[in-house]
Amino acid sequence: MDTPPKLRLYVEASLADGASLPLATEQAHYLMHVMRAAAGTEVAVFNGRDGEWRARIEPVGKRAVTLVVTAPLRPQAVEPDLWLLFAPVKRARIDFIVEKATELGVSALLPVWTQRTVMSRVNEERLASIAIEAAEQSERLTVPEVRAARDMTAVLADWPAGRPLIVLDEGGGGRPIAEALSELPAGPAAVLVGPEGGFAKSELDALRALSFAVPVGLGPRILRADTAVLAALACCQAIRGDWRQQPAIRPSSPSN
Repeated sequence: MDTPPKLRLYVEASLADGASLPLATEQAHYLMHVMRAAAGTEVAVFNGRDGEWRARIEPVGKRAVTLVVTAPLRPQAVEPDLWLLFAPVKRARIDFIVEKATELGVSALLPVWTQRTVMSRVNEERLASIAIEAAEQSERLTVPEVRAARDMTAVLADWPAGRPLIVLDEGGGGRPIAEALSELPAGPAAVLVGPEGGFAKSELDALRALSFAVPVGLGPRILRADTAVLAALACCQAIRGDWRQQPAIRPSSPSN
C-alpha cells in the first residue's frame, strides 16, 4: 500500500483526477517556506465533499503555487452530525476549544451569548482558520462549520426537530452523562457548554424545561469550560459516535 503524503491541505475547489489547484497566498507560503516543500512534493488534499486525493506541487514561481491532483486516497465518509454550542471564553481557551472539538469530530461550532459570558466579541474568521488547521492535522475529511455568535435564547428558539441538546448542567440537575447518552437514539445531537461562571439559575431553569434538552452531569469535580467540552465530546463519541467504529488502518511512513 502506498504511503500517503505527510503534508495535508484543505482546499475549497472540486477534486478530480488531473484537476489543477492554484493555491491561496497563505497556503503557498505554508508549503514552500514553512514546510520547505519543492516542486514535485506530494500533498494530500481534501475539501469535505470529494474525499481525499494525492496531489503534486507543480514548478512554481516566486509566489504562485499550483497543485495537480493525481490519484484518490480515501473516499468521502459519513461523519457524526454533532454540534457544539459554547459560551465564548478568553482567547487561548476558545482557540483550544475549537481545535480540540474539531479533532473530536464536531460538525458545527456555535458560539452563544449567555448571561454570564465574559467575552464581548468572537473572531469567527480566526476560529475557522484554527478549525481548518486542526482538520488537516487530525486527518478528518471535513472541516466543521463555524457559525456567527448568537444569543443562546435566539438559537434555542428555532431549534431543529430531532436533534437532542445535551446540556452540561453544573447545577447538579442532570443525570450521569454516560447513562443519559446510552439512552439517546442514533442520529444528530448537540452539546451545550456554559460560560466560565456557569449558567445563571434562570437559564438553567429554562433549559431544563425544554422538551429537546437532556441535562447531564460530568461527575463530582468542577471542570473548566474547555475541560468540560473535551469530556462531553469524548463521551458522545465513545457512547454514540464514531469511536465505536473500527478505525481505518492508514499506511505508516517508512522508518529511517
